[in-house]
Amino acid sequence: MLLVEALLLKVLAIPLLARIGWLDFTTQKISNRDVLLLLCLGAGGLLLLSLQSGSWWDMGLSALAGLLLFVALFPFWALRKIGAGDVKLLAVVPFLIGGSDLAVFSVLLLVFALATAVIVKNPFMLPAGAFRLVVQHLDRKGVVPFGVPISLAAICTLAFLIYRSLMVASSSGILNQLN
Repeated sequence: MLLVEALLLKVLAIPLLARIGWLDFTTQKISNRDVLLLLCLGAGGLLLLSLQSGSWWDMGLSALAGLLLFVALFPFWALRKIGAGDVKLLAVVPFLIGGSDLAVFSVLLLVFALATAVIVKNPFMLPAGAFRLVVQHLDRKGVVPFGVPISLAAICTLAFLIYRSLMVASSSGILNQLN
């Protein structure tokens, strides 16, 4: 039953990540409240999974990865190369994803960050409505919202983890036992 509750916390994080991505795109702000809520959802899910498995390895790995990301990105914030909200969001994502699945998130983050760079350099590749929105935003703000690719990568990783968990649960007969 703890697995279902942990999955529910991951599902609840997806709309919050979408909200963070949209607000970062439109306002260049990632609120501390949203990041703290993500931390609570992620830590709660990891806690439930750790209680079920009896191993605290993933919780410790997530905490270490979050701390390392925060320490590594803090100088970039101090040099004004990345926003404080982006640093906090990246430090919280390991709790949400889990330490053992950070490779999936890292690959997706690279893909979405490269796509963002290509769109910023060549906005003509977008459809007309999206082109206007992106160009107006970049003219107004002059900075690229890095919270958008972070949020997209986290959403896709969570969707993959939820799908994988459901496939494992259905193939092992756990879902039949719950009915």
